[in-house]
Amino acid sequence: MRVGVHGHPEHATLPDALRKLESCANRLGLELFLSEEIAGCQDGDGRPILEGPAIPENFEGLDVLLTLGGDGTLLHGARAAGPNDVPVLGCNLGHLGFLTTAPAGELCRVLERFQAGETVEEKRLTLDVTVERPSEPDESKRGRAWNGYVLNDAVVHKGGFARLIRLRVWVDDVEIGQYSADGIVVATATGSTAYSLSAGGPILVPEMDAIVASPICPHTLAVRPVVVPGDSVITIELTSDVGGILVTVDGQAGGTVAPGDRVRVARSPHPVRLVRLPEDNFFKVLRRKLRWGDVRPSRR
Repeated sequence: MRVGVHGHPEHATLPDALRKLESCANRLGLELFLSEEIAGCQDGDGRPILEGPAIPENFEGLDVLLTLGGDGTLLHGARAAGPNDVPVLGCNLGHLGFLTTAPAGELCRVLERFQAGETVEEKRLTLDVTVERPSEPDESKRGRAWNGYVLNDAVVHKGGFARLIRLRVWVDDVEIGQYSADGIVVATATGSTAYSLSAGGPILVPEMDAIVASPICPHTLAVRPVVVPGDSVITIELTSDVGGILVTVDGQAGGTVAPGDRVRVARSPHPVRLVRLPEDNFFKVLRRKLRWGDVRPSRR
């Protein structure tokens, strides 16, 4: 089995996880392909902890991408693996871990179960984000001043300044309205437990084919989050005449939004194939990670 390996180099437990992975690979006959971050991970003597070829271009020939870190590491890996139709298996070295399925101590066991076909694969909705700039002098750039690919969420926000911005929002060709806020989060069901939840958005079951638009600190309390079908196109126009407005995807990459720009968010044709253990159902994860409703595990 050919396994791509991606990790967060600043995780203190990453070196131990890599040593464990090397032992596991030898036992299971895994062929490992390394991201730049993993290849650059060194021990105290300056030697690579794990050696192997680089992940092939377009992930060609890989059976799975293994991410070592938290949800942020998985999101980073998923944005590369998703368009190349390679499943993603997350090992949690962090704290929260909504998306990662393998605890660090069970890494080898989970890989063994994946190899034996004892895991579940879910196709998660992803979004394409495009910044359209009518004011762009170069006609070739007007339709796509910036674009991104999203598993969790796309956020239009005010950057580092304490001020409101004015937004106009459409679903398909129907205007929702205009309002002043710190910004807006457009999230998939997968991302509904991230920034959107902090902004007062609902929790969506990951299997739902839906998108949620959650305003961030709206000036009018009547402005509430809206859930729309997954095939909807959400368009956000910046009507404020201010600079420094940003659009970010999954909290990791982004571009600028100028006055008059329109941010278009729509279903991507490339879902992410997320691997999980069959016993890790969504509500079990909610109870464990969020202490949801203060429901404690039964002692039975």
